[in-house]
Amino acid sequence: MKLSQLDKASVIAIRDCMGTQPNETVLVVTDEFKRKIGYSLYQNAKQLGHETIYLEFKSREMHGQEPPEQIAEMMKLFDVVLCPTAKSLTHTNARRNASALGARIATFPGITEDIMIRGLNADYKKIAALTIKLQEIMNDVNIVRVTSSIGTDITMDISGRKALPSKGLFHKKGESGNLPTGEAYIAPLEGKTNGVFYVDGSMASIGVVKGKPIKIEVKDGYAVNVSGGNQAKKLDTTLNKYDQLARNIAEFGIGTNYKAKLSGILLEDEKVMGTIHIALGDNKSMGGLVNVPIHLDGVVKKPTVYFDEKIIMKNGKLLI
Repeated sequence: MKLSQLDKASVIAIRDCMGTQPNETVLVVTDEFKRKIGYSLYQNAKQLGHETIYLEFKSREMHGQEPPEQIAEMMKLFDVVLCPTAKSLTHTNARRNASALGARIATFPGITEDIMIRGLNADYKKIAALTIKLQEIMNDVNIVRVTSSIGTDITMDISGRKALPSKGLFHKKGESGNLPTGEAYIAPLEGKTNGVFYVDGSMASIGVVKGKPIKIEVKDGYAVNVSGGNQAKKLDTTLNKYDQLARNIAEFGIGTNYKAKLSGILLEDEKVMGTIHIALGDNKSMGGLVNVPIHLDGVVKKPTVYFDEKIIMKNGKLLI
């Protein structure tokens, strides 16, 4: 039987990225919007000889919202859990609790067939090597500063925090991350980020930024002002549905996937080589203190990045 491109990508995800062993069980958790991709993962896990279960639930409204309790319980019972969903399950207690019990979990928030095919045909050994190198450098840094030609100038204190590699190879008990992937990221210290950043790539829950970039002003760790065009208004309206914690500067990340390109789907956009992203909201999953059911990343194109005053990226070009 000739495998379709989607099936080939599913096999790479299960066999290579997750390193699924012959006796391991696989759970696929999906929703009505990502059913085709979920079913491809399910069928290919079965074809590869794994005891596999397919679960579908009603799509959530926001990234970081919890799935039904029954699904959260099921996630704890499997060796490998694959979550292609419209809204991200990455920053949920369901994912965190299952990971803590040893499940290896890949989340595919907002995945499309194109992104699945393009992003999973990359060389993950190469992506992993660069991601881990960046993570190791970041672990020794105290202050990150990001500037850009359109006015970004923001300083984040990351001292004492540990960076995480979303490297695309999740072979150890409890490891988790996105697929497709490629980023090194960290939770800045709460209350310590100041400056302004312009999201000119894409914004989670909004898509590719068109026209005016979204200007986000930050004071003492919170986005105090969001301005720009209609997309900025939409972001501000979304944040206003939650308490102040939704405006927490939750994450700083650097994309390391050379195959990824700006598509309007944050899963792919935040992995694009030559970009950084800064997220608002929940950072509990990455060693921070804020647990809120929202996590929104904003992508900055062609930034210049300083680690303790040393330039590591200049106008989007990595210098390591």
